[in-house]
Amino acid sequence: MPIVLAPLNKELRVVRIATDEKTKKHLESLGIFQNANLLVLSSSGGSVVVMIKDGRIALDKNLSTKIFVA
Repeated sequence: MPIVLAPLNKELRVVRIATDEKTKKHLESLGIFQNANLLVLSSSGGSVVVMIKDGRIALDKNLSTKIFVA
């Protein structure tokens, strides 16, 4: 499911990132890559705030629909 539809405060794993290589590299540098664990802290209007390791990252509507988690 896309991360924008994921339940809040539940440990999830990234299963696929459906975007171009440049964006994948950028997300990887932020800690978002395939098989990474994350926690969705909030979701509002398509924007999502996730916690990865000890940091929080805000993703806009465009990007949050392209990151798939399980």
